[in-house]
Amino acid sequence: MKLSSFACLLAILYTITACSNYTEEPDYEFFSQYSERQFAMGFSTWIYAPEIEALNSTYQFLDDNGDIYCEHIDNNIPWNALINDLPLPTELTDEIESRVTRKIHNKKLLVSVSLLNLNRDDLAYDFDGSVPSYLSMDDKHIEDAYFKHLAYITQQLQPDYVNVAIEANELLINSPEKWDGYKRLMSSVRMRFKAEFPNIPISESMTLHNLYEPEVADSEKYINEVTDYINTLEFASISFYPFFKGLKTKNDFQKAFDFLHHHINVPVAFSETSHLSEDLHLENLNLTISGNEQEQVDYLQTLLCNAQERDYLYTIWWAHRDYNALWETFPDDVKDIGKVWLSTGIINEDGAEKQALSSWQKAYVKKDFHEENQSESVQ
Repeated sequence: MKLSSFACLLAILYTITACSNYTEEPDYEFFSQYSERQFAMGFSTWIYAPEIEALNSTYQFLDDNGDIYCEHIDNNIPWNALINDLPLPTELTDEIESRVTRKIHNKKLLVSVSLLNLNRDDLAYDFDGSVPSYLSMDDKHIEDAYFKHLAYITQQLQPDYVNVAIEANELLINSPEKWDGYKRLMSSVRMRFKAEFPNIPISESMTLHNLYEPEVADSEKYINEVTDYINTLEFASISFYPFFKGLKTKNDFQKAFDFLHHHINVPVAFSETSHLSEDLHLENLNLTISGNEQEQVDYLQTLLCNAQERDYLYTIWWAHRDYNALWETFPDDVKDIGKVWLSTGIINEDGAEKQALSSWQKAYVKKDFHEENQSESVQ
């Protein structure tokens, strides 16, 4: 999620507007065929309003309604400080300290860290807006700095899983000339990370909505390149927003899952996902994408049934609650893109429960999933 690759996203959205064996059942029967759940489920810490009460409420909801949660760190990297061995900026240390203070100790923790900027076409910006110079992404000073960044965050938060990059396949679409350097960089970073933190499974997240039926010149070559790369990782970490592809029915959703399962032979985890529960209107762009609560329920149920049947490690639903109050505080230049995920929570902006919450709870109460088997499957 996040405010990433706006031009690419707009192209997808404008195109939209111009379980294979899973049968539709009444909601009251959902997940009743399973005696226990085989995967972890939870949310990111994305808040719904800019007040401390919303922050407290978010973490409490995550504690009450999940086995795992995600701290998503998709902003600046203090390149200058890391490269020149200077003190880390307080903008970073204060943020990480706040997340450490609020850590939910009886739940598993996924930490996702982005190497790339929000457009997914280059390195993330420093806090002063600069990007370090480099000839190739695997230049030694970039590798050393990024490893130190990951090590600091990991030492502080002590997570159970780490994504050492976010939505990496977007780089291959947006800046293909940088892809080989990226792969060499991440190979070295992963090796160093596992030497320092041998018991933490790691991956790099990839967008399924830009992997399934991709809008690229040579789709077969692109799909093979990305899926072959994913299959070298400890597990496949997926970012998926099906409304980006115009997927609206259980059959549509399942086709995307079937595509994923056909190409991937490592354990699967969904590190961020969600779906619209009402129509999305982007007035400044003269763009509307239809959505409704039943469609959101259909996607959530398809996701959870695939997670159960395919032994996913975990599923992370992006926002637990619609964030209208937070969106009102966004700068004008990001309000359009920031609105895209506005109605994807399973609770309305006023705190009213949506239909999808019932499906979530029906799966969540089957809490006896096999944590030991999950850990062993990625070691």
